[in-house]
Amino acid sequence: MIGLISATAAGAAARDRLVAAWPDRTRVYDGPVGDAVRRAFGECEQLVCFLATGAVVRLVAPLLDGKASDPGVVCVDEAGRFAVSLLGGHAGGANELACEVGELLGAEPVVTTATDAVGVPGLDTLGLPVEGDVAGVTRALLDGEPVALEAEVSWPLPALPLADEGAYVIRLTDGTVAPAEREVVLRPPTLVVGVGASKGAPVDEVLGLVEGALRDAGLSVRSVAEVATVDAKAGEPGIVGAAERLGVPVVTYTAEELAEVTVPNPSDAPLAAVGTPSVAEAAALVRGGELLVPKRKSERADGRPAMATCAVVRRPARGRLAVVGLGPGARDLLTPRARAELRRAAVLVGLDQYVDQIRDLLRPGTRILESGLGAEEERARTAVAEARRGQAVALIGSGDAGVYAMASPALAEASDDIDVVGVPGVTAALAAGAILGAPLGHDHVSISLSDLHTPWEVIERRVRAAAEADIVVTFYNPRSRGRDWQLPKALAILAGHREPTTPVGVVRNASRADESSRLTDLESLDPATVDMMTVVTVGNTATREIAGRMVTPRGYRWQEEDR
Repeated sequence: MIGLISATAAGAAARDRLVAAWPDRTRVYDGPVGDAVRRAFGECEQLVCFLATGAVVRLVAPLLDGKASDPGVVCVDEAGRFAVSLLGGHAGGANELACEVGELLGAEPVVTTATDAVGVPGLDTLGLPVEGDVAGVTRALLDGEPVALEAEVSWPLPALPLADEGAYVIRLTDGTVAPAEREVVLRPPTLVVGVGASKGAPVDEVLGLVEGALRDAGLSVRSVAEVATVDAKAGEPGIVGAAERLGVPVVTYTAEELAEVTVPNPSDAPLAAVGTPSVAEAAALVRGGELLVPKRKSERADGRPAMATCAVVRRPARGRLAVVGLGPGARDLLTPRARAELRRAAVLVGLDQYVDQIRDLLRPGTRILESGLGAEEERARTAVAEARRGQAVALIGSGDAGVYAMASPALAEASDDIDVVGVPGVTAALAAGAILGAPLGHDHVSISLSDLHTPWEVIERRVRAAAEADIVVTFYNPRSRGRDWQLPKALAILAGHREPTTPVGVVRNASRADESSRLTDLESLDPATVDMMTVVTVGNTATREIAGRMVTPRGYRWQEEDR
């Protein structure tokens, strides 16, 4: 919950805008400001104070306890010009909150955390348990001193400015190793604990078994991702309670799914009880991985039979591939989600000219794999291969990556062994349409006139179908030096079904500094004025030019009125 505190009418007005935007996230604290701040500080995860930073510093100073427990605090000035991340920038989420508040109020976020200022991810913001000399290693990263990554397990991390060797070390491990001097230990959630239990098995017996198995194998309990079991045991109190105390979810599988898993230690007892010869080992192995701890039973001090079994598996890290649409070129048409994915990636794959557009947005240490025109399939294979190595990868394309861009070749190459995220972008057709007016107000279609990947016979059949169906058409890749006849042919097909005065919009380099556009008609368009940086939008029989803008009605009212 975000506590909101204000002292003036202007502050209250800005406060109410946050309440309207985040009704389920916010709580207003009224009354004397000092009392309100103290109550909110004790009750909320974050605070937004519409007060001077000095006043808030004096109010919260006696309340401070530590980075791990203090809420994040953001201050907004009286004029609403700045949203200042004052306290708990990372642990309390104040840096991110300042950006959100700034976006809603039109204020400039002020973030002074060193790592955020220079684009280096904070080691305590990676979503992984962290131990050791966080401040020292972070300072070394900021100062440009060599920091080495020693990865005992694979896990997708964002870009970090790392060296092959260094006096400072970031260790990525699921082991119980303690951090050495000048070292940070990150523990990714690589471990799955499979658990079987008899009805009524005590929580302490299940938890003691799991913790003992991990300890004996030299594995960290902080790297456990989940407890897995058969669905018949989904509500078993001992299993559920142990998972709650470990702070991880319980994941269940059917007996049929578990029975198909080959395990080293099958047994008749679970087969008779729940219908599978293995619960602990099979549940841990069902999604693959390396069996680190074979099935072991709990031990009871009174000598009675064990009521729980467990097994531990290390699952291979799943790499992450984000297929990112950069939009038509203007920086303000690059979506916030696309920016976030570019910052999250350790590896960027893309066409060289697109990489140049966003190079300044990448974190220091991002590995860039760029290539020229015509290497689309190679880039797709490269991006997928990097993700399969456990990397966090961004594959970029212009416009929307799913429209005549990189998403389709990448997804054709990828299988279910990596996580794939699609990030939509503003397409050239949409950007051009906004410049022209509203040409896409009714049914519309985009057709590429490039026959490099599609036979012309297929393209021509699609153009003819759009012409006969009276659909607005946007032509991509309309004309190049080596392909100068396709656009005239396509226009001739449309002319067989539409009047010569049908509006046609021509937009070159939509949204970029050298953008140009013009509105003409089907009879007057000169194909020689069109190139590969242009999109051509041809209206349907209802499209009109109104006040210099190209407009297609949502229905056919205009056409009916013309009759």
